[in-house]
Amino acid sequence: MENQENKISQEQLEELQQIVGKLNNAASQIGNLELQKTSLIQSASEVQVDLNKMQVKLEEKYGKIKIDITTGVYEPVEEEENKEELIGPEALKKA
Repeated sequence: MENQENKISQEQLEELQQIVGKLNNAASQIGNLELQKTSLIQSASEVQVDLNKMQVKLEEKYGKIKIDITTGVYEPVEEEENKEELIGPEALKKA
């Protein structure tokens, strides 16, 4: 009895290797994109902290204001005198 290997054709093997290679490449690219995404999220978070600090500085100097980001023009934000903030069951009682 001859020991014969069960083997796909060379052409099929090359096609299979090419497809698996493409899949591995795509998975690698996805991993790299996830790393970039994580880095960008961290950077955006740091910029948000900087923005919050800037807002505090501006509020200390000018009070509560609304700023047009393209021109720098600002106007005060007026709080309503009789404004009531209702939360929960109290809101239903006053309605």
